Amino acid sequence: MSAVLTTEAAVASNPLASPAIAAVLLGTGVVGGAFLKLLNTPAAASIRLVGAANSRRQQTQAEHLADRALREKLKSHGDVRNDAALLAALDAHDAAVKVVIDATACGTLASRHSEWLARGYHVVTANKSLAGGDLPGWRTLQAALASGGRYGDSATVGAGLPVISTLRRLRHCGDALLTLEGVFSGSLSYLFNQYDGSQPFSALLRRARELGYTEPDPRCDLSGEDVARKLLILARCAGFALRPDEVEVESLVPESLRGVDVETFLARLEELDEPLAARFAEAKARGGSLRFLARLNQRGRARVGLVEVPANHPATRLYGTDNQFALSTTRYNTQPLVIQGPGAGPEVTAQALLGDVLALA
Repeated sequence: MSAVLTTEAAVASNPLASPAIAAVLLGTGVVGGAFLKLLNTPAAASIRLVGAANSRRQQTQAEHLADRALREKLKSHGDVRNDAALLAALDAHDAAVKVVIDATACGTLASRHSEWLARGYHVVTANKSLAGGDLPGWRTLQAALASGGRYGDSATVGAGLPVISTLRRLRHCGDALLTLEGVFSGSLSYLFNQYDGSQPFSALLRRARELGYTEPDPRCDLSGEDVARKLLILARCAGFALRPDEVEVESLVPESLRGVDVETFLARLEELDEPLAARFAEAKARGGSLRFLARLNQRGRARVGLVEVPANHPATRLYGTDNQFALSTTRYNTQPLVIQGPGAGPEVTAQALLGDVLALA
């Protein structure tokens, strides 16, 4: 039998051995909470959590970090949030790999990813605000990667479906993206998979919110901005240096509801019903369906919005919160390469984060 143990086996056989990866987790919400649960599985044996934080409090003490109730306890107990102290906890550890995991949607935190990479940390993230944000920020990120840090971003699009990795692999092999089309939002996928005119759209939206398929403020989904960020990330992976203003975005939120507070918006959801019912009836009369699609062509023209599609369109065969990405390239040009599957949910998103962290070792 070989005398060489895998990292996981070595750690399991010697609990005092130093794990290969030291990690700080930023964000202990739904996705971060699911990630904490994964840290208690054998697959994560090579990872040592040295710090965890929500937006107000943090913990760096080993005995508290090992508590399975860490997420709940951080809501009321812990030190005041201090990113310098969290990074110091990483610096103090002797693990070969040190990673900052951003499980938030905070733009301010995302803006620091390049700084952390330049300082020698790896970054793994579900946060789309940098890679799918302004072009100068994205270019700063690419420059920071030259310092040797690695950027795990599988969780930013498709909740870990292998679309980003596939695009990069195709490009590395000399292939080129011609068109990209698909359903990039789990919440919008669910809404238009279910919307058949038998109930008002507002009732369906309330149900989706109760099920946790939408953000607490559904306008984050209905505005199309989240889908646009995902499209920017994929376009940039494929070699298109697009600016956000180059993506045409159709919002489903009426102008009258865009500036009101969340409670007012939720109380006036019925204002969504009439325009969407009219569009649904028009599409149905022509034998079509409505789907919220993202599209990119080889000239770099990009659009996100509601589209009438024929009955045989691939997006009409989606189920639940499925995402779908159809890639036509110079080599996949007769028939597109299609990647499809659950594109939302804390468990699969957390698994994508874990996969990127483990890949660092």
